[in-house]
Amino acid sequence: MNRKRSKQGGSKGSPAWTTTFSDLMTLLLTFFVLLYSFSTLDAEKFKNIANALQTALTGQGAVTIFENDTPPGEIPIEEMNPSPDDLTNINNETKEIYEIVYNFIDREGLEAEVSIRADHRGVIIDIKDTILFDSGKANLKSGSKSVLEKITKLINEFENEIIVEGHTDNVPMNNSRFPTNWELSVTRATTVVRYFVEERSINPERLSAAGYGEYSPIVPNNNSNNRALNRRVNILIVTSQEGER
Repeated sequence: MNRKRSKQGGSKGSPAWTTTFSDLMTLLLTFFVLLYSFSTLDAEKFKNIANALQTALTGQGAVTIFENDTPPGEIPIEEMNPSPDDLTNINNETKEIYEIVYNFIDREGLEAEVSIRADHRGVIIDIKDTILFDSGKANLKSGSKSVLEKITKLINEFENEIIVEGHTDNVPMNNSRFPTNWELSVTRATTVVRYFVEERSINPERLSAAGYGEYSPIVPNNNSNNRALNRRVNILIVTSQEGER
């Protein structure tokens, strides 16, 4: 005789949908943890991650996933002005002046026009060449004087020597006025010095000008972004005799 099949049965565990739901919650938690980690990632860590990823995904002659076909290990990361607390290996005078400059740049809203750094010579204010000059020229643009006027107020807060340094990229310069990048960089530096003396009445005994052409780059001249960074005018607030180079 056939036995009747029991109508009781079925699994006694959780409903199947709870497994899917728990997986979804786990993924969401992971996603938000990643978001938080990215939000607190500093520039140096990001640069290391980007370099590692670039090296892993590209090879010699391969197509890069980054703009401008930047080679692995040379990914330009826009450096924010370092906080005074992050500075090391500088003397107390340099650190004090850097903090004043740092706060001034923030107060005057000059972050888009200039950047600042410090080295063994003193505090350096880097001004993008496009703020001051048209390409291949050494006459101050009309809009540049508002930036230089603000920097004049900053310079007047110190009695230190000021060196204005002109720099270019490595694209050859050859016209009737500037046969090489040397002439262009020197003339741009002296143009800024003359503005400080003739229009802002800064004591000329404090000022000097130097031109380095293409030979003191801050990044390799291997792509358009880097060349733009190297085209600059530095305002060096000297805190060491080494500032004379």
